[in-house]
Amino acid sequence: MYYLSIKKEDWHRSLEKLLSSHDIFVPVKDQYSLDYEPYRPGQAENIAYNLPKPATPLKNFFLPVRENVASAVNNGRPRIIIGAPNCDIEALGLLDEIYLDEAFADPFYRNRRSNTLLIGSDCFTLNEHCHCTSYGIKPFTTENADMSILARGDDIFLRVISERAEKLVRQLESAAGVSDPARLRFAEERHGETEALLAEHNKGLPDYRATGEIVKKAGSSIWVKYASKCVSCGACTTICPTCTCFLLIDRPGFEKVKQMDACQYPGFERVAGGEDALFELPHRFRNRYMCKYIWRPQKFKSLACTGCGRCIEACIGRINKNELFMELT
Repeated sequence: MYYLSIKKEDWHRSLEKLLSSHDIFVPVKDQYSLDYEPYRPGQAENIAYNLPKPATPLKNFFLPVRENVASAVNNGRPRIIIGAPNCDIEALGLLDEIYLDEAFADPFYRNRRSNTLLIGSDCFTLNEHCHCTSYGIKPFTTENADMSILARGDDIFLRVISERAEKLVRQLESAAGVSDPARLRFAEERHGETEALLAEHNKGLPDYRATGEIVKKAGSSIWVKYASKCVSCGACTTICPTCTCFLLIDRPGFEKVKQMDACQYPGFERVAGGEDALFELPHRFRNRYMCKYIWRPQKFKSLACTGCGRCIEACIGRINKNELFMELT
């Protein structure tokens, strides 16, 4: 791992040249939100650097809401995704464990992963519901991505993480290694400031393992209380960067559609004969927490919740899972 520096105008010029061979997605902020948009020539001033976090989870680039998995795997153009926060990059660790398992690898997911160069973004601030550090995740990327980007004034600093990022490095105009550690002191300072803000903002919130313990011991009353505001819209699960449940739907013409599903939808566990273990809303509501904090950790190494807070922000009933956990402690 090492750092490069490049002037912003040279960085943007390099991105425009890369459009001839790559699809590029960048974070753009408007008056309502921050989200990914396809990069187009002349739009460099719209790129938002080092802000948390795009409304769309990173998983959507690798697991489309709907696709025909009976079709041929299509390589398409290589992609560069810029600006992914570390909470989303860490979430890919769980998706990789599931969809790149040697015995049951998903060729569509594998192709998209291998065809994508991922440039993370160090978070220099936080949103109201960010709590990545409570689960041991840093607000900056040092692994699992190919590079990470930091902007300061007219300069762009790139933390080069993976070997395959070297090909991109060779295509960057005027990029140079950073030999003076003093030039990177601002990064350490911003990292420390963001971590301190997160620690103060989420004071008292239990860590990932402790959350699993309190969820396991929780009685039925807490689930009844919080489920009373749930409308079973599934927003919390569909926007979560680690939730990956799906349906397989057979259609005419040998079309098999893989479609995103959610454990919060009524009928999610309904089987032949009409039996449904999650028919009652409090049971369905509890199921999501059991999955994230108990069942997934029993099977996988990666975290099933990376503290992005999107589920809180997307909830129509304004259910705050962190308030639930604090009430249980």
